[in-house]
Amino acid sequence: MHRGKGMKFVGDSRIKSYEKPKLNRDYSEFPGKTESFWPDFLLKEWMTGAVFLVAYLCLTVAHPSPLERIADPSDTGYTPLPDWYFLFLYQILKYTYASGPFNTFGAIVMPGIAFGALMLAPWLDNGPERKWTKRPLASGFMLLAVAVIFYTTWESSHYHDWKKQGMQGKIVFTNLDKKNPTYEKIIKSNCTSCHGGELTGGAGPNLVKLNLPAAGVEAFVEKGSGPMPSFKDTLTKEQIKEVGKFIEGLEETDENGKPLKK
Repeated sequence: MHRGKGMKFVGDSRIKSYEKPKLNRDYSEFPGKTESFWPDFLLKEWMTGAVFLVAYLCLTVAHPSPLERIADPSDTGYTPLPDWYFLFLYQILKYTYASGPFNTFGAIVMPGIAFGALMLAPWLDNGPERKWTKRPLASGFMLLAVAVIFYTTWESSHYHDWKKQGMQGKIVFTNLDKKNPTYEKIIKSNCTSCHGGELTGGAGPNLVKLNLPAAGVEAFVEKGSGPMPSFKDTLTKEQIKEVGKFIEGLEETDENGKPLKK
């Protein structure tokens, strides 16, 4: 080895010389490959998020949730429908593997896996490449998720009975008195599960709009009709007469409680 080549004299000792790497390299040394987290990277993330948030808000304002009648927990015939941005989950719960005995799997396990994978994405996809075309797994899963969401949303919207949805949620004003003893003691426990808490229809017909006479109501209650069971063994004759009289007196009104013109 030639004198001084690759060597460094410090006093009387010979120590090999090393070039120490820069700990804080300037980002200009890697053009197009990296950038500072603040403010460059974070600013772009915020701008992208703001664009999607504004678009989401515009869609929500353009298609607001419809105003329906007061929620009635006693109406088992009412079919609820979530807002449009949850329709894909609503549709998934209709499939065989996510409904019935598998309802827990469809409602908890599947969304949990999806959101868990999203949270673990920084650790599952930690390669050096940043272009989506060079990250096939991450890009593939993202495109698959978007496709599933779009398809299930369309399927749920396309096959849903919107006419029935509008009718069951329609706001109807009536002279129904829920504090009436007949309603509290007889009708609430025997009729509302099919005809709704407002008696405006559910699995059974609208009892307000039918304008049934008391005698007709008594006959239906006592003998039953079609899917409607007979209550002759459940209610006394006096109770059946009370129900007939109560139903006969029902009618639709306006917002101020005045009867509608027939």
